[in-house]
Parts: sequence; C-alpha cells; structure tokens
Amino acid sequence: MYYAFLGASSAFIESTLAQIYKQKNKDTGECFGGPAYYIEKALHSKKFAKLFVFFMIATYGFGFNLLCSYNLQTTFSGYSFYDKDITPLIIGGIFAILVAICLMGGGKRIVHVTEVLVPIMGIVYVIAALIVLFAHIKSLPHVIAMVFEDAFNFKAIFGGMAGSCLVYGLKRGLYSNEAGVGSAPNASASANVTHPVKQGLVQMLSVYIDTLLLCAATAIMCLSSDIEPSEEISGAPYVQQALSTVFKGVGPVFITIAMALFAFTTLLGNLFYVDKGLSYLNNKRLPGKKFMTVFHLICAAIVLIGAVAPMNICWDLADITMGGMTLINIPVCLLLGKTALDALRDYEKQKKDGKNPEFKAKDIGLNLDELDYWK
Repeated sequence: MYYAFLGASSAFIESTLAQIYKQKNKDTGECFGGPAYYIEKALHSKKFAKLFVFFMIATYGFGFNLLCSYNLQTTFSGYSFYDKDITPLIIGGIFAILVAICLMGGGKRIVHVTEVLVPIMGIVYVIAALIVLFAHIKSLPHVIAMVFEDAFNFKAIFGGMAGSCLVYGLKRGLYSNEAGVGSAPNASASANVTHPVKQGLVQMLSVYIDTLLLCAATAIMCLSSDIEPSEEISGAPYVQQALSTVFKGVGPVFITIAMALFAFTTLLGNLFYVDKGLSYLNNKRLPGKKFMTVFHLICAAIVLIGAVAPMNICWDLADITMGGMTLINIPVCLLLGKTALDALRDYEKQKKDGKNPEFKAKDIGLNLDELDYWK
C-alpha cells in the first residue's frame, strides 16, 4: 500500500521523461525511448545508459523469465499427477518450445488468442475474487481491521526496517507494478500523445489499479478465506486454495489456466524490453538474424531452466538484476524530476485554460539540441 503511492509518483516521472526524450524512426514513423535515452540525452552519459541496458537485458531476458516460469509450474503442484522431479521439466519444456516458436516468427495465432483471452481472464479473476469475498463476508471486517492495524503499526514499520521486512515488501511491490524500475518507460515512449504528461498520468493510474485494486483484492480474498498461509502453499497455490473454498475444484483449474496465459504473455512481453535494449546497444536497430536466433534460443532455454530451478535462486537472481535497473533509474528520475514537473505545470495550465494540452519543449526551457521528437 505504501509503495503504491511512492511507485505512482516514480511511474509518472519516468514515463513523462521517456515521452519527452523519445526518438522517432524516420523510416517507419514509430517512436522509441526509455531510461537509456533520457540518461544519454539529458545527462550526457552513454556509459550509465549502457549499464542500465545491460541490467534490463539481464532482468527481462533471464531474471524475470526464470521467476515467471517457476511461478507457472507451481500452479500444478496441487494436482495428483504432479511429480516434483518430472512435472516441472515437462511444463517448462512445453512453454520453452512455445516461446521459441513465437520468437522465431511463428505462433502468431497463439499470440493472438492469448492477447484476446488474457483481458477476459483478468476480468473473470476480479469477479471470482469478489465472489469469494462476499462468501466470507463475516470475516471481512476482521481482515480489513488487521490490514489497517498492521499498515499503521509504526512499531512494526520501524522494526521491519531493522529486520529488512520493509525492504522485502518493497521488492515484491516492484514485481507487481515495476514502478521506478525503468521498464514501463520503454513502452510509454512509443505512445502517440500530444503532451508527455498524458502518458505519465496513464502510467500513474496503472500503478493504482495494479497495486490498490488487483493486489489488494487478492490479499483480502486470501486472508478472508480462512486458509492458513504456510510455506507449502505460498504463492499461486495459496490463491488456488482460497478460490477452492467457494468454487471447489474449479478454482485451482481456473488459476492454472489463467496463470498459463498470463505467464506466456509475460514471457513474450519481457523479451520486448530485451529487444529494445539490444536495439539501443546496436545503434538503434536489432542485431543480425543469426545473433537474434541464437539469443532467442537461449531465452527459450531460460524458460525451461526456470521451471526446474530452486525457488530461492530464481528470486535472488531477479532481485539482483532488477535492483541494478532501479538503482540507476531512481537517482536519474530525481535528477531529472524538475523537467517532468515543469511539463506537468505546463499541462495543468493548458487544461485550466480549456485547451487540449499540446507540448512545446521551448515552453519549459528545454535544450532543443537534446530532443528529437518534440522540436
């Protein structure tokens, strides 16, 4: 909850900066950008820009995909056919092959089907969570009281700082919405808007929806289900058991199908960021076909490895690589925050005057030599 408010602010800054310093492909007309570009253009540091890209490739090509694959296979752990020595290998192998096919240019129908189904599954999940909440409505006051009691228990907060519990919570918050990490700006830069702040506000809203709505609904649903949390059912199995209190055997199956769809699109989405990073390192275009083929095969192999790797290795590697991105991006956002806030004031002034805000870099005193799109 704390991180939602902090994360929304950082999401606004980084996405607004990505829009301001984005560049345009003269051949296709498409825009691209992200932290590497505003680090290079505004701070004039290619060294730190390349270091950020290195961590981004490591995070989304390896760390997050290991973790995503691991979490996916855990949704099968509650079924009678699950064998901890064989089942993860089979699941990892199937998804590694599907990812490889899509990366090699095939599987377009698979991608299209998942793009249609994922939003539907997301809506159905929220409805299912609400049904579980209402089924356990008598437990809801106690759960809400417990949440607020713990949220504003300052003794626990400062004790958590000493024991690294707060840090642990922030890290898991980063996995949820990735605000401040520096990944979302790579996608935000491609949006076609008349003012950078528009995209910053959209990204800010997405953090609230993700953290305060979806994550909070999941947490309250699980806590009100009367299922005692334990190490054996941590993660997706805990959600499966919470749903099974109302939907019986259908609940776990639904979560398995939903997780499979979410995980598949996440795996491919992560590699979108990887491609953006490789393009930056290779003078704004992807490396040759042979390199990309080998690289994509390695990425597919990571999916297989993640399914069979120990949980702590997956989490630790993702923590390290994501931490590298964040430790570069957050200080940069602080240094360049004034630029984003100046853009916000310009946006608010135009809105107050009844206009549809349009951005002109000179209106907030930006150096036009540092810009490509908004000149």
